[in-house]
Amino acid sequence: MDYLKDPAAIYEKSFQTIRSEVELAHIPDDIQPLAIRLMHACGMTDLTNDLRFSDDVVRAAREALVDGAKILTDCEMAAAGIIRRLLPASNQVICTLNDPQTPLLAAKLGTTRSAAAVELWEKHLNQAVVVIGNAPTTLFALLERLDAAPERPAAILAFPVGFVGAAESKEALHQNPRGIPYVTLLGRRGGSAMAGAAVNAIAAGAGR
Repeated sequence: MDYLKDPAAIYEKSFQTIRSEVELAHIPDDIQPLAIRLMHACGMTDLTNDLRFSDDVVRAAREALVDGAKILTDCEMAAAGIIRRLLPASNQVICTLNDPQTPLLAAKLGTTRSAAAVELWEKHLNQAVVVIGNAPTTLFALLERLDAAPERPAAILAFPVGFVGAAESKEALHQNPRGIPYVTLLGRRGGSAMAGAAVNAIAAGAGR
């Protein structure tokens, strides 16, 4: 079978295809590498229609990472999608979903493990980069925490996915980001691959 086999060539052609098929003029220059990596991660070139962000999200997240910020994720898949060699300060990636305390907190609070895991972010949350790639309840719980506690992350990269709560949680973030730089994708679409891609784009600096 005749198909492209060189990894570098596949990578380059992928990004060339995205640039040739997608109009990016309405996307700020520093957001474009992020948008391109999101499309590369999911194969959907129409996602720029639903992309929402604060103007300072790339700068804020990048500066935080350079300063050694921790990365908080909602699931192991999102954590696995982060390319560690791109992180500018060998930043610690933390996922508390499988912490032994999490199921106990979930039962006590009457919520999902994903939401309960946010309770364990308290000592890490201030100036962290929050990356959500799976659970809408994580984003809801984070927003509730930000309304009630003084901690402030450096940025929120929110891509929860699904048919229950995903669209609603991301709309809530977009409507009121609590003064925190953010990027999200409105609607049901999202996922760990997108969440990891967002971090990788920002960590890589100017990117592609």
